Amino acid sequence: MMGSRNANVTGSSSSSAPSPADRLEFASALDAAEAIRKKQISSYELTQQTFARIDKFNPQLNAFAYQLREDSLLRAKQADEAQAGGKSLGVFHGVPVHVKESFAVAGHPCTWGIPALKDSKAPSDSEVVTRLRGAGAVLIGATNVPIALGDWQSYNQIYGTTNNPWDVKRTPGGSSGGSASALAAGLGYLSVGSDIGGSIRVPAHFCGVYGHKPTLDLVDMQGHSPGGQHQAPGFSTLLAVGGPLARSAEDLLAALRLLGGPADYSAKAWKWALPAARHESLREFRIGYVLDDPYCPVTPETSAVLENAIQKLEKAGATLKQGWPARFKLEELNQNYRFHLDAFTFSTEPQEQREGERKEAAASGKAVPGLASFADWQQQNFRRLWYRAQWQSYFDEFDVFLSPVAFTTAFAHDHSEPIDKRKIATVDGPRDYDDFLSWIAPATLTGCPATIAPVGLGEGGLPVGLQIMGPYWEDGTPIIFAKLLAQVLGGFAAPPGYEG
Repeated sequence: MMGSRNANVTGSSSSSAPSPADRLEFASALDAAEAIRKKQISSYELTQQTFARIDKFNPQLNAFAYQLREDSLLRAKQADEAQAGGKSLGVFHGVPVHVKESFAVAGHPCTWGIPALKDSKAPSDSEVVTRLRGAGAVLIGATNVPIALGDWQSYNQIYGTTNNPWDVKRTPGGSSGGSASALAAGLGYLSVGSDIGGSIRVPAHFCGVYGHKPTLDLVDMQGHSPGGQHQAPGFSTLLAVGGPLARSAEDLLAALRLLGGPADYSAKAWKWALPAARHESLREFRIGYVLDDPYCPVTPETSAVLENAIQKLEKAGATLKQGWPARFKLEELNQNYRFHLDAFTFSTEPQEQREGERKEAAASGKAVPGLASFADWQQQNFRRLWYRAQWQSYFDEFDVFLSPVAFTTAFAHDHSEPIDKRKIATVDGPRDYDDFLSWIAPATLTGCPATIAPVGLGEGGLPVGLQIMGPYWEDGTPIIFAKLLAQVLGGFAAPPGYEG
């Protein structure tokens, strides 16, 4: 199983002592911070080491859109000076981290992979970047994305193609593919991505790292827009979120405590605190699960890895029950989800593109969700909220729900156009490209949190992740479950060839 392959993997801040300086390349962010705090290594030294690994491995991965070498080494030196003066800058004091290129960093590109924005400069930091820096993290750069964040691959004309460290001929996923690739290869200790169609979860699954899609609107998304502009306060896509990727579940929890909560004028009226996880041992968890569905069948080797995880949970004494919530059908929820996704996408497209789709719809008679009347859209919205209520009722009886992240492991690069005509080769035959939306849809549509944990190797020795969906606002519950799962399955393991 994963985790037994590489003795250099720590994966947890709960170990008795942090890794020594020469074994920190795959440490958790919290362990790296502890090593700095205990003066086993300085922030400056660790940042230098991280850039040395980037120099060695990034040429074959192309995980970074840009790097902030001069600035990050200066901030690392400042972190060391603060420590020498007895001051801690926060939970990630001196730790090298990165963010997805779609989060604004003042004075740097925020292109979303869109060629027309190649020379753009963000006017100010996004809220995510502000909070990371406020917690002492050293921002070393931004990671690659697909055009307009709209793919399960990460490539564009500006930055090129990002590869998967498990097999460079394959995608690391998208749209947070650069973040997942870098973390899996030991290039940085924490990242933040965004997710509306599995953009945190699919890359975590493809690259064998941890990822967390938070409860809807828990993480402020100011500065997450093309060009790095800030939106009007209070804006919500009703689907998209920002969240952390890491090499341990504990890092996800620490990052979410930092990133979560209001940032605009609503902060005057309410505060947020992460609710405690429902349980602290696997034996206490009431677990529901579905590992396959006729609507989106899972490949046999991927299914076998997930079945093994269920068996290990049973041996650990957890209480499990197979099956969807009563009256739930994955296909029907997907129809509602794809309506909302298409409507949102249409509403944010350039005017010329919208006009073209209007004309095409008029000529073909095809329905376009973005052209629905408000009354029709609201009926779909009522359905969306009904699904949330359905799952919240389910979580009255169960604590977490386990399912696949995707029907298969990382696939070979395919940049053919049009995107909706692409096919994914599997042992059972070709599959539609947009089948990658199917398993991530329940958590996205309902707004519920979902944590991805690596659980083994499937097709071709490629990572397989498990999706752990939890109750609305109770993000700590699926994250803690992911932490406990690592105790029986091993957690993160480094891909071969990146240990040195």
